[in-house]
Amino acid sequence: MKLTRMIVAGLALASVAGLALVAQQTAASGGQMVEAAQKFLGALGEEQKKQATFAFDDKERTNWNFVPLQDGERKSTRKGVPLEAMSPAQKKAALDLVRAGTSDAGNIAAVTIMSLEAILAEQEKKGAMVRNPEWYFFTIFGTPAKTGKWGWRVEGHHLSLNFTMDGEQVVASTPAFFGSNPAEIKGGPKKGHRPLASAEDYARELFSALTDEQRQVAQQPKHFDEPGQKTLTPKLGQPVGLAAAKLNESQRTSLMKLLKSYTERMPAGVGAVEYKLAQDAKPEEIYVAYSGDPAPGKGYTYRVHGPTFVVEFLNVQGDSAGNKANHIHSAWRRIKGDFGL
Repeated sequence: MKLTRMIVAGLALASVAGLALVAQQTAASGGQMVEAAQKFLGALGEEQKKQATFAFDDKERTNWNFVPLQDGERKSTRKGVPLEAMSPAQKKAALDLVRAGTSDAGNIAAVTIMSLEAILAEQEKKGAMVRNPEWYFFTIFGTPAKTGKWGWRVEGHHLSLNFTMDGEQVVASTPAFFGSNPAEIKGGPKKGHRPLASAEDYARELFSALTDEQRQVAQQPKHFDEPGQKTLTPKLGQPVGLAAAKLNESQRTSLMKLLKSYTERMPAGVGAVEYKLAQDAKPEEIYVAYSGDPAPGKGYTYRVHGPTFVVEFLNVQGDSAGNKANHIHSAWRRIKGDFGL
């Protein structure tokens, strides 16, 4: 009995120590965001600063979008300051802020997603939509400081990163949206590159390992809808698909690798907090579902619906060169807690 109590006490202490370490890492990430946001604002001119800043409680803070936004004169309708309006030094400060809000892998993905607009511009020539790698807009809500509520956003086509802060503490890092068109670059010096490869590869690993009986439950007759931009909470309904409790150990490992591929886009401490939501959920509380065929060139969607989080993924659209199912939308969201609400 004494040994059992010692083991339980040891596990409890380890858990507390682990939580403390995560909190410490999150604060470190938050501190970097405070510093980067302050440097970004400090680099802007007065008019740019007015364009970039809003009150913390302004409704614009939750007006998130991942599609192109432009008016009839082909001018962007997004708020904030775009990269194209910045000097080289200002651009560096803006991209340093992106780096503070992402892991190394997440930063590479984010910057690559921005660069894909050049490929779309070349493929579409004079299409209806403006394709501009510098149409990514930076917005600060409130005042970045070591105390007090504030937030920031970087957003453009296929990228929307939203952070809600309390001083150096990251209150919320969602919605976190990454998209990629093309999903796989088919030509040029970056041929074969896939900016969001892990979101597909681990999903395929999981779905291909399902038994026929499991697949009958997991596979859905219709594709899932797009992640709900502008929404304060995901529009999900009741969970559908296969409960993780019905997966074997190997399949569950594939599922957790898939979930981690999303949280690893974030800074280490922030991603650890989000991943812990999946670790803490009971297997019977997590549902895996997909539609279509996840083979390359085939359209498919999937969703991992937990009690507190959801992963949403679609690859059903063709790219601008006409390659089928080569256009990804993917998001990690809190079911309750986006924007720290």
